[in-house]
Amino acid sequence: MAFKPANNIQDLQYFGEFGGVNPSISDSSTYTFLSAKTMFDTFEGNADGCYLYSRHSSPSNLYLGEALAAMEGTKTATVTASGMGAITPVLLQLCDAGEHIVSSRTIYGGTYAFLKNFTPRLGIETTFVDITKLDIVEAAITPKTKVLYCESVSNPLLEVADIKGLAKLAKTYNLKLVVDNTFSPLSISPIKLGADIVIHSLTKFINGSSDTVGGVVCGSQEFIDQLRNVNDGAAMLLGSTMDSLRSASVLKNLRTLHIRMQQHSYNASYLAEKFEANGLKTVYPGLTSHPSHHLFKSMMNEKYGFGGMLTIDVGSLDKANALMELMQERNLGYLAVSLGFYKTLFSAPGSSTSSEIPEDEQEAMGLSDGLIRFSIGLDADIERTYDMMLACMVELGIL
Repeated sequence: MAFKPANNIQDLQYFGEFGGVNPSISDSSTYTFLSAKTMFDTFEGNADGCYLYSRHSSPSNLYLGEALAAMEGTKTATVTASGMGAITPVLLQLCDAGEHIVSSRTIYGGTYAFLKNFTPRLGIETTFVDITKLDIVEAAITPKTKVLYCESVSNPLLEVADIKGLAKLAKTYNLKLVVDNTFSPLSISPIKLGADIVIHSLTKFINGSSDTVGGVVCGSQEFIDQLRNVNDGAAMLLGSTMDSLRSASVLKNLRTLHIRMQQHSYNASYLAEKFEANGLKTVYPGLTSHPSHHLFKSMMNEKYGFGGMLTIDVGSLDKANALMELMQERNLGYLAVSLGFYKTLFSAPGSSTSSEIPEDEQEAMGLSDGLIRFSIGLDADIERTYDMMLACMVELGIL
């Protein structure tokens, strides 16, 4: 039977304290005990169902973590205050000084900066590779390598990772495969393809309303317990705790993720096909021209499509900026970073979300000045949106 991640979310049942259809929000930073011994046992992690302090855990955070673990097919999960607040403790938990990471070269700029500029201060080195070429990935592995790191669909170039192939390498060399699945929730289920740990920025599609920042780590009970350990757990000691009110808000939005992802994917597929037919250099995993189209198709949960992200290249930064400004002026979307909002968002990643990557490395990976990254919204009339976008491009001489 096919894995149906949305069913796993929908089947969870949480009643509120007074029978509410939504779970009650635990708006407390600390919790009381009837006995000192129970407090001690809870601090040591030996008292199930008891809460001590909200940096350790809270009912609201555990509800959201349980729902996200069900979506990704892991035993459990821990939620964090941001996507980077999920990525950084995972990598620091898995690697000690003197050890090594092999990472995709096309990843979110903040992740790149962390691996390139920060972790070397702790004695952790990273080799950045073309993640789509398994022979190159394997050649980069050393006896000190502990982690293979990638994004299911990379930011911003939309390269697709062969998760099954990477998982096989990870198993062969006794590594952990960590996958950031932010661009493709529901569409791809990395754990089912062999990944060990899955990360999301909840800020994006999962929350969907651009009103909060959050992250999650989905993994085995053993690994999540390690992250939360009061003595040496990176998530616990670095303190990137999600607020309970925000957890409750994200959980409510998560319930409609399956509907939203279908519409994001439908709209993005429609625009990508139209843009390509007009001669624009268009990248979208749903296009047969995408080099990893068949790979994505072999991994995907078909109902949710190829995702809501696409790029076009209009040739120069000046043209990109002019087009984005005109589209915003005509209410076709917003000139803004991030993704997953109900309105289309667009940005030139070379000078924004990927600006941490040096220009020579951007050029080597194919990230040009004229590239525009679109997070396609939930437009009810995508045909009208396309007509208006086309008019903007014609007016500016792009088409």
